[in-house]
Amino acid sequence: MMPGGRNSEPVAAPALVDVEPSPLRWHQKLAAVLIIALCFEIGFFLVIFPWTEYWDHNYFSTLIAGWHRYWTSDYMRGAVSGLGVVNLFVSLIEIGRLRRWARRT
Repeated sequence: MMPGGRNSEPVAAPALVDVEPSPLRWHQKLAAVLIIALCFEIGFFLVIFPWTEYWDHNYFSTLIAGWHRYWTSDYMRGAVSGLGVVNLFVSLIEIGRLRRWARRT
């Protein structure tokens, strides 16, 4: 007869075990700090650089003749700055994750 049938006794579910997450090792913390630094630096650069005078005179703006008008448009600058804001946001999220890990240990 199958368990849980009409004439059998009810089968108890296995007990759930509360497992504590393992503490972070030094290399995991170092990798998190490096990711935070990298995302912050790239984000800061992408937010600021499109609005400087160097943006108009670089390799990519002169690569193809038709690209220069798109490259210098405010929409392109805003899109690149938006990517920088996303990188800054990711770095803030990673800082929060690292602080949570530090509180657990």
